[in-house]
Amino acid sequence: MKAVLRQVALHTNALAEEAVTELLERELNQSPSTYHDVRTGAITVSVYASLTDPAVTGVKRQLRAALAQLRADGVDPSPARVQVRRVRAQDWSESWKRHFKPIDLGRTLLVKPTWSTRKPRVGQQVVVLDPGMSFGTGQHATTHFCLEQLVACRRAGTAQSMLDAGTGSGILAIAAAKLGYHPVQAFDFDPDCVRITGENAVLNGVETLVRPVLADVTKLPRRSAEKHDVICANLIYDLLISERDRLLARLAPTGQIILAGILATQFPAVQAAYEAAGLKLVAARTRKEWRSGRFSR
Repeated sequence: MKAVLRQVALHTNALAEEAVTELLERELNQSPSTYHDVRTGAITVSVYASLTDPAVTGVKRQLRAALAQLRADGVDPSPARVQVRRVRAQDWSESWKRHFKPIDLGRTLLVKPTWSTRKPRVGQQVVVLDPGMSFGTGQHATTHFCLEQLVACRRAGTAQSMLDAGTGSGILAIAAAKLGYHPVQAFDFDPDCVRITGENAVLNGVETLVRPVLADVTKLPRRSAEKHDVICANLIYDLLISERDRLLARLAPTGQIILAGILATQFPAVQAAYEAAGLKLVAARTRKEWRSGRFSR
């Protein structure tokens, strides 16, 4: 049966927008776009995917179960309506272009899609990245926090290494390379993410600096001779807790680890786990349902 291009949309509210965006990104492995109806206040979070008619039923069932879990975690996604509709192929690229805008991180870093004509400031490094089949365009609060912290941790003229655990699209590793971190290491358990990170590294001219590898954080050796000055781990909170020791085995004695992908209700447990390992929280931000933090030795 032939697959056709469809818009998969979740209708939600302003308070749950970030959580629903993360949910849709996780379940369909694509970066969503968000539409705000100014008149009614309604919010629609969407992705576009090629699906057969039978696959649509499975996707709807999958998303409804995920929404139910979100409620169980204390987030109300009402009206939580799942909608799947056919769209013309030309609507695909134009939809992304309407919703994905450049991200300006002060005088240091600019993240923009390929179609943007935005010019960088003097001295500003540029990361070019389009929405695609892997996580991370900088639009989401958790990725945005990680980018800000990479900028904040960079000490000009000083050698600093960086590890991107669960690289997704490669945005953090590529940004680190552009900012002057070296060496930069990146891994993901998803072969598609590894491939796309490699392609994005080529697009940004850092393919010799960012060479992603296939690896699973749950299977990393518990000891490591390689230590990194900065680690970014934009994962889910239970992995951040259960695999804490594997991550910290790779952190330099004076290093800093940036943790994201955490609901605000889950953050106290993550904070307690890392403080119990001797780290201290040095920066944090809450945006709607999401809270991210940077910890230092």
